[in-house]
Amino acid sequence: MSDASAGPRVLGDRYELGPLLGRGGMADVFRAEDRTLRRAVAVKVLREAAGDESDRARFVGEARTLARLSHSGLVTVLDAGFGFTGPGAADAAAADANPFLVMELVDGRTLGRVAQDWDGGLPLEDVGSVGAQVAEALAYVHRNGVVHRDVKPGNILLGPRKRVRLADFGVARLVEDSAGHTRTGHVIGTAAYLAPEQVTGDEVSGATDVYSLGLVLLEALTGHREFPGAATEAAAARLHRDPEVPDSLPEEWRELLAGMMARDPAERPSADDVAERLRAYSPGSIPQPVESTPDAVTTPLLGRPAPAAPSSASTRVMPEPTTSPARPTRPVHDRLGDALARTLGRHATSLWGAARRSSEAQRGIAAAVAALVLFLLVVAVAGGTTSDGDDLPGNTPDELVEPLRDLHDAVEGTG
Repeated sequence: MSDASAGPRVLGDRYELGPLLGRGGMADVFRAEDRTLRRAVAVKVLREAAGDESDRARFVGEARTLARLSHSGLVTVLDAGFGFTGPGAADAAAADANPFLVMELVDGRTLGRVAQDWDGGLPLEDVGSVGAQVAEALAYVHRNGVVHRDVKPGNILLGPRKRVRLADFGVARLVEDSAGHTRTGHVIGTAAYLAPEQVTGDEVSGATDVYSLGLVLLEALTGHREFPGAATEAAAARLHRDPEVPDSLPEEWRELLAGMMARDPAERPSADDVAERLRAYSPGSIPQPVESTPDAVTTPLLGRPAPAAPSSASTRVMPEPTTSPARPTRPVHDRLGDALARTLGRHATSLWGAARRSSEAQRGIAAAVAALVLFLLVVAVAGGTTSDGDDLPGNTPDELVEPLRDLHDAVEGTG
């Protein structure tokens, strides 16, 4: 794309490309330095040009949708744009046409690499843990109108504490929607893991990802690829026969995998159903998923405005806010906790002495503290004002009256 000796290659005036991490059928992946936030990121530069303004707008809209996805099972898309800048750039008109995606840089081995170290397949419990987490990530993005289209062992990263991350989310969708990938007969995905509807060119959906995940799990359990061979041969094979699920697997696993790999998409379970069943097969051994809102400070969304274009029904893009965000404040539970700590610190001796005197005193302490703290927290969250601090339970020990009133006054001063 450009001569590295001419100087650093920079994308979007921000991401300085470093060493090449890998090459795929559609893009090159680089380690890069985010000059604005001073952090390492992964940048995927697509080889196909974006086409006209309408294609560029569609790419930007899809990228914004992906960047708003935030789930513990996803490798997050941070930013996107077009073309190189700086002395290492190629011809400006040509270079500016290449779309790129910026993603968080995640360390970890892929499921494909790990499976190579096991003769005859991975342990059932480990495959269940991986499958449940991938299915939960898929269910999350399906609810947000996105289909992965390229679920395969190489896109599943295994990290510490049994955490699993699914990479390259939406990249196939973005590429297919660009001008260079709408030509007849072009199939997005990896041949060995395609669903039948991808091979025949029919509409894809969340069920497409479920089929691919079924093939991935079957391969992880058995140690061999169900549809090997050249791309054309592997893709066509699933149209003529169903995957073979070994009788040696437990019955519930055989039923689940057969359902996931049904030829008819309507007969496959949803990703939510798959996750629920796999968690039931391996209770207590699978980390819980976390969904959150991306931090606007650490996940910039496309520095340059995109040209307007009609949004698709599956990935509607919300308008950017027109007002400045309010200055963040500390959560009320943090402020209440600080007040409680300060008060207990000042009166630790009297509280401990009261607690040791009698069981009645202990009950008084518990009732008084619980009632006042709960009341103050509710009022603080509601944004109202509290009482004068005299509403303490009647059995409150004398030694606690002053500390609890101090707590009341301390919380009053945290708003």
